[in-house]
Amino acid sequence: MTVTLMRPNPGPFRLWLRACALGLALLPGATATAAPVDRPAPELSLPDRTGAVVSLASLKGRVVLLDIWATWCPPCKASLPAYEAMVRDYRARGFEVLAVSVDEGKGDVEAFLKGRDLQLRVLLDPKGQTPTRFTAKAMPTSFLIDRRGVIRFTHEGFTEKAVAELRRQIEQLLAEPAE
Repeated sequence: MTVTLMRPNPGPFRLWLRACALGLALLPGATATAAPVDRPAPELSLPDRTGAVVSLASLKGRVVLLDIWATWCPPCKASLPAYEAMVRDYRARGFEVLAVSVDEGKGDVEAFLKGRDLQLRVLLDPKGQTPTRFTAKAMPTSFLIDRRGVIRFTHEGFTEKAVAELRRQIEQLLAEPAE
């Protein structure tokens, strides 16, 4: 006898996000797109892996990369080491990464991160509300937020080629005066 375990229905929005992530991962020559933006970041308060609540407002005065990811998304998993390197390179200058997982279970996140020494902050959004609030159209999507709390750049998808552009944008925002 064969037993098949089914995961709970992830809902239409999560299915759409998974399809977008898979599509980006499977396209030959897949690219990440970046777009300049200039709008205030929505308020965000989510628990980290220890249960402590982290708010975006508490990071005002710092440049923040807010990345929306999930363990089931191949390009999302590929982006985390690059973002971790950015935290290590820029934190002393006022840079933070908030990696918002939209996985439904904390166990999936913990299993994926086991044995990784991360300095970036992993936040948990099991209800998947962050993509809607930030109007994410693909997985992964990252938002580069300046010291005033304004979204300045959005990156949809992830490729190694996009890292240089992202680093250039981080340098640009870090060079701007804090108000």
